[in-house]
Amino acid sequence: MKILVTEAISETGISLLKAEHEVEVRKVSPAELLEIIPEYDALITRSETKVTAEVLARGTRLKVVGRAGVGVDNIDVAAATERGVVVVNVPGANTYSTAEQAFGLLIAVARNIPQAHHALAREGRWDRKTFVGTELHGKTLGIIGLGRIGSEVAVRARAFGMKVLAYDPYVPASRAEHLGVTLVPTIPELLPQVDFLSIHAAKTPESARLIGAAELALMKPTARIVNCARGGMVDEEALYEALKEGRLAGAALDVFASEPCTDSPLFALPNVVVTPHLSASTAEAQDANGRYIAQYVLRVLRGELVPEAVNLPQVPRDGAQVVTDHLPLAETLGSFLAQAFPGQAEAITVTYSGELAKHPTALLTNTVLKGYLATQLGDHVNYINSPSLARRRGLAVHESRSLAHAPLGENGNGDRLAAAAGTLSPEASLITVRSEGPQGAHQVTGMLRRDGGMRFVAVDGLHIDMAPSRHMLVSQHRDQPGMVGRFGMALAARDINIAGLHLARHEPRGEALMLLQIDEPAPPDLVAELRTAMAVPTVQAVTLPIADRA
Repeated sequence: MKILVTEAISETGISLLKAEHEVEVRKVSPAELLEIIPEYDALITRSETKVTAEVLARGTRLKVVGRAGVGVDNIDVAAATERGVVVVNVPGANTYSTAEQAFGLLIAVARNIPQAHHALAREGRWDRKTFVGTELHGKTLGIIGLGRIGSEVAVRARAFGMKVLAYDPYVPASRAEHLGVTLVPTIPELLPQVDFLSIHAAKTPESARLIGAAELALMKPTARIVNCARGGMVDEEALYEALKEGRLAGAALDVFASEPCTDSPLFALPNVVVTPHLSASTAEAQDANGRYIAQYVLRVLRGELVPEAVNLPQVPRDGAQVVTDHLPLAETLGSFLAQAFPGQAEAITVTYSGELAKHPTALLTNTVLKGYLATQLGDHVNYINSPSLARRRGLAVHESRSLAHAPLGENGNGDRLAAAAGTLSPEASLITVRSEGPQGAHQVTGMLRRDGGMRFVAVDGLHIDMAPSRHMLVSQHRDQPGMVGRFGMALAARDINIAGLHLARHEPRGEALMLLQIDEPAPPDLVAELRTAMAVPTVQAVTLPIADRA
């Protein structure tokens, strides 16, 4: 495949990419990018290249856009999601370098270090009175955003003897307590208390102007601001007025609303320290950025799931393993339901029960939809675009979770089977996928064994216990003698081997379900022959997205 890298990343990253694919490192203008993007399967950028909806529309081969950095504000993530393009970034690679840059600017603005250096080294002035600063020890630092970087800044501030307050509505009190940080409910409550403010929140439409004139008015005139997050989160015009009028003591900025920024009224103020977006500019961070983004992009191009992708539903770390383990099952259930019971569906309901219900399951539901829709729409359906494709087709999607198991179905005697009976323990996780449409309602339930193998445990209210195989035949028919033999003879005539089968019925001579595992796909003319010869209109061939069994 072809990968376009439009901004410099480390040689480590480039080498990883070249080991598997064709790579072109090329700085391009917006017009050039639009012209050449149809040739590429992957695009890697930093902060300057704008990946617009138009770029994504023209990138018909694009599978992934990688941002070798923290934010993705230069990428139209919504447009990428609509087109099924995975967006990845590397927020963790810059953690230490950004935290250190923020703390370096904190010290610099507190002690007037750049101004004093310029006076002595450039102007030859030995001036100690003008550059009297303030100590960090005993002061209060306010942090907006207590994620990876904000947490590292908090650790450093505590080491300097500072009291640390933070605003972050997504961080649990236990995490803040562990860091020795006091959470404050709102930004207006935080600002009047701090001597220094460091911003580490993600830039969203809501936080684009996080600190404006009204917020600055709440701060002490002796307070100082540091911004190493994203440009524009501090209103630069309002900041200039506050600093110029003495309503704020100082500011240190590494990011700006428009970059590159080489001219700003802020640059003329004596109480401002500025750097040209250097937060990630360490040798270690650059190497990590290139290495991580290359690894993520390569995983996408191999067809692997990258749970860290920006436009996938996020899974907390403590639930990542159990959710990831169930992804193949979720896709298989969706694919089976669509093929075994074809027809127009108006709604899909995915029910999670048992241990799995304790974790966020949106990614699993996306995966069910991927399996279901790929049978109709092809390989371009993925974890990213399956919800939007479902909406376009008028398919309502519902999700429910319950720690308790519902009954699995019926056994051969018509008795209801409790989910906790037999081989199922109360903590076992079940996924049930149900489709509803003009042709009726159908559902399938599956689980993972302890060794990770998949099991189907119920289909349309009938209890079964079988491992799905890649190729299957599914028949719904009237229970009567000879049906299994007739299917076997028809398959034998085509030299198709039966690997296994499962029969279930509501009652003798009543409605029955047969699942045949076969070693190769049943050709369409054989399926048509089976329907006609046996007067069974509901014979369906199924090919599942799982590997062939040995």
